[in-house]
Order: sequence, then C-alpha cells, then structure tokens
Amino acid sequence: MAGSKLPMNKTTKRLLGLGSLLLMTLLCVAFSFTGKNDFDMARQEILLRKIGHEVLLYSGDSTSRVMPVQKIAENEYELRFENEFSFQPDSLEKAIGSALAKDNLANDYIVNVLNCGGSSVIFGYAIFKNKKDNIMPCSGRKQPKSCYVINLKFKSQGWGAPQKGYLIGGIPLLAFIGLVISMSGKGRKNTVVNSSAPDNSFKIGNIIFNPARRQLHSAGMITELTLKENKLLLIFARSPNEIIERSRLQKEIWEDEGVIVGRSLDMFISKLRKKLEHDPAIKLVNIHGKGYKLEING
Repeated sequence: MAGSKLPMNKTTKRLLGLGSLLLMTLLCVAFSFTGKNDFDMARQEILLRKIGHEVLLYSGDSTSRVMPVQKIAENEYELRFENEFSFQPDSLEKAIGSALAKDNLANDYIVNVLNCGGSSVIFGYAIFKNKKDNIMPCSGRKQPKSCYVINLKFKSQGWGAPQKGYLIGGIPLLAFIGLVISMSGKGRKNTVVNSSAPDNSFKIGNIIFNPARRQLHSAGMITELTLKENKLLLIFARSPNEIIERSRLQKEIWEDEGVIVGRSLDMFISKLRKKLEHDPAIKLVNIHGKGYKLEING
C-alpha cells in the first residue's frame, strides 16, 4: 500500500502536528507573562485590600479586619469582611473610586454588593472610561448594618506591548507548522462532519459543547462560556450521569492554581446551570453531601 512506509497513520500525524502547534502557542503566551504576572497579581491584591479598608473607614469602622481577597474568575474578585457594617451607596462609590484612581483598572469596572449568602444583589453600579456609559442607580439610600460581600469585576486589559512582541515573533513559526499540517492532509478525501457532534465537541442533550472555543451551540444560538465554566462543563461532559465529587472539582479548577475557593464552586455551578437551562433534556443536579451530576435524558 502506498502509505505503508509511513511510521504513523495520517490521523496520528495530524494530532501530533496540532499538539505541536498548541505547545508553541502556550510557550509564546507563557514567556510573554514571565516576570510580570506574579508582581501584578500581588499589587492587585494589595489594591483590593485597600479598597476594603477604605469602605470600612467610610462606614465608621477602623478596627475590624478585611478578610483575604478571593479571586473567583479572571479579572473578578470578592471582598469579605470580619464584621457586619452599614454603608451609604455614594460613600461606597467614592471609597472605591478613590482607591482605584491611581491605577489603570479604574477605567472600566463593575461593582456589586451582595448579602453574605450571595443570593441577591443589594446595590451595584458600573464605571466606564467613557463616562457617558456609566450606570449609576439611585445612591441616596443608606443600607442597614449587615453582612455584605463586595464583588468587583474589571474589564480585561488585553495584550500589552511585551506580550504582543512575543506573540508576533512566534507567528512565522506557527504559520510554518500550520503549513506542514495542511500539506500532510492533502490528498485525503474530504470528510462530512456530523453537525450534531463536530470533532473535539460533545453533544449534550440538544446542545453542542465546543470546549476549544468555549461555546455552546443550540438552535442556531451561540452561548459563550468563561474559562472556569468551560473547565467545569468539560469535566461533566466527559462523565455524563455520573456524580463528580466537590473535592475533585475544587482541586482541578481552583486549588491547583493556588487560589482560595470559598463559595466560588457553587456560584459557577449556578451560572453554568443558567446557561444550560433552556434545554429540558439537561439538568445539573446537586447531590447533597457528595457533589454534582450532569443528568442527560434521551
């Protein structure tokens, strides 16, 4: 047979080529952040703790502690406090704005104040670089003394000049690898992809889950997933109708990154459940005392 002298079949060769491409991409990105990411993260945490300190001072509390900052998603953080406190919304806006004023994060961010159960938003607002886009609800009503959590979400800062330099420098190499992969695939008959289950995707009920693109496809509609939502759903998709223990989810999604978990898992499960709820064939079920299960009917 003409192709018998090749040490590996075309599918294996293609997978190895794609693996090399992915590795090179990851190396480019990793080198672009080396030496900067750890410093920036430490600086951000100090800034966020300063925000918590300023909020307590505006409420008249100069002694109780601001608890460790919790990172719950990329560019999203939670501030928790040792004791209950009351706040005036306009004073809260002033405290946070003042703390962020000397940092480039101050351009675009969203603030939500929740009760400690995390089930309802007590107060929230959004600040943008274009001040005309600011969303500022009525801020004159003083909130009673209670246990509050402050959630801050910042707009991604995108690629800086060093990152762009590394990425652009790696483009020729990536293009060459892509060309080799393309050439190795020539002569092969075109295959018809089953639209119900494309390559590297999962069919979950009536939804197609594409983890590579972090997307859900259903009835012509595309739903985007966050990085952690994508990781969670990938674990469930690989083991449908099986109980996934909380400890496993926490370890694979958060603990390996060295980030405090807190109630993050429950919150992301809730967000993921909402993105799946329009398909009645799918249920993300809480198994009390054990974990969660992705139930797929039909």
